Amino acid sequence: MRLRAPEAHRSNAVHAGAWWLWALGLAVAASRTTNPLLLGLVVGVAGYVVAARRTDAPWARSYGAFLKLGLAVLVVRVLFSTLLGSPLPGTHVLVTLPEVPLPEWARGVRIGGRVTAEQLVFVLYDGAKLAAMLVCVGAANALADPARLLKSLPGALYEAGVAVVVAMTFAPNLVADVARLRTARRLRGRPTGGVRAVLGIGLPVLEGALERSVAVAASMDARGYGRTAAVPPAVRHTTTALTLGGLLGVCAGTYGLLAVEGAGYGVPLLAGGVLAALAGLWLGGRRTPRTRYRPDRWGPRTWLVAGSGIAVAALVVWASAGPAGDALRPGVTPLEAPRLPLPPALAVLVGLLPAFVAPVPKDR
Repeated sequence: MRLRAPEAHRSNAVHAGAWWLWALGLAVAASRTTNPLLLGLVVGVAGYVVAARRTDAPWARSYGAFLKLGLAVLVVRVLFSTLLGSPLPGTHVLVTLPEVPLPEWARGVRIGGRVTAEQLVFVLYDGAKLAAMLVCVGAANALADPARLLKSLPGALYEAGVAVVVAMTFAPNLVADVARLRTARRLRGRPTGGVRAVLGIGLPVLEGALERSVAVAASMDARGYGRTAAVPPAVRHTTTALTLGGLLGVCAGTYGLLAVEGAGYGVPLLAGGVLAALAGLWLGGRRTPRTRYRPDRWGPRTWLVAGSGIAVAALVVWASAGPAGDALRPGVTPLEAPRLPLPPALAVLVGLLPAFVAPVPKDR
């Protein structure tokens, strides 16, 4: 394998599932810390890889939207904490807002009152963690081709995957239509703001969306979408039990990994749930006969991309249980300046590997 990444083409492109594994690994790492320095490092790693390896496709523009969404979540979290108060004790009072008197049955709820520095710092840490996780999901949306991801789904998830992919591609196409119509109005000397401009842009956008929906429905019908095969009742019941049990195990195991005290039982539950869910999906695929044209392969570079995300998650989870665990969650009572722990920071930097091993898009 060459040291320099080759130009991307159909046969060597990174599998869409690998991008999601990489992004989810970064999201797991972000969920294990409230340290703003580490969270900023996670966002920086995700942004650098997106800038280095995204294409000009419509879905690749979603990263900026997720960045704005993360900032909006952070702002809303701070506003709600400021207006509704927080039970977190604090001694550094920044401002005292007028407090709204509430009836006796609303005891424990407060509107207004004291706003402390400890309260704001805690909310900023907590909101930054959620914002960083949203940014990681945005990175996966910007790098993974939804159509190729749909092609790689098991047969049991094909119908649900089609609905998700259609929903994911609708918004970028809508944004592209709005930008195209605004440019056309600007070139004709017409205004692009105001109620009249919104009506002049909105109606053609809705008309185009309706035409696109009819075309998608016709193409799905022509390809035999929704056809099923005869499956014995015992196989259907076994599939349902394995899938539901596996998904419950995955949820419980994921909660254990994300919680500080549940790392011991999280891994076995997650592993058992994944195995049961995979078995259920394999059996469920017999109900939906499908063929794949030129399926995507997992080459060495794809494995490196997926492995880097898994390594980031595993190393940060391991570091959170060691001596660096306290630095991952800086204290707010009393206030203390966050410090950057070296082992978790180096673990997050492993996530930069796709920027060097993934094939370079043709437009770069």
